[in-house]
Amino acid sequence: MRARSLTLVLAMITLLPACGGKTITRVDPNEAIDLSGRWNDTDSRYVAEALISDCMNAPWLSRHMNASSQRPVVVVGPVRNKAMEHIPVDTFINEMERAFINDGRVRVVADAGERVDIRAERESMQGNTTMESLKRFGKELGADYVLAGEVNQINDQEGGEKVAFFRTDLELINVESNEKVWFGTHQIKKFIARGRYSG
Repeated sequence: MRARSLTLVLAMITLLPACGGKTITRVDPNEAIDLSGRWNDTDSRYVAEALISDCMNAPWLSRHMNASSQRPVVVVGPVRNKAMEHIPVDTFINEMERAFINDGRVRVVADAGERVDIRAERESMQGNTTMESLKRFGKELGADYVLAGEVNQINDQEGGEKVAFFRTDLELINVESNEKVWFGTHQIKKFIARGRYSG
């Protein structure tokens, strides 16, 4: 009887933490929160803003504007994830497009995948849409430049401590000449220390 009571008490003590529930707090999406040390939304935003700011203040833009009266047209092309962990590059690409568009000195066009969908929509308009609202073929803006690059990662770990180093390299390439007109690099280094049990 006593052993049974002791077993019951131990089982209840084991289950108590599970009854504690979960606390969820809404926070500002711009607040930097880093729980794991992995690449996250804050990294995507910071790196995109830093690199696009650097790109927009580089000499290629004034050279383009001196040679042409038109704002340059840019397509944000492939960004390869060469990191050891999953990085949602679509989110990173969207952040770069947002930074370009909000800067206002360049025009951004849809990437290759998006263009396929838009062309299909234009195709479906033919014969199904009023003449006033019909969108014609052959009116797309051609890109002057493609922004492409990659994200790399190096980890160093010892015991409960880890350093995660992310390096993002981007190149702006002239579509007509293949000339690389800008090269940017942004680095992030995170130190992650696991808490030690002190019981």
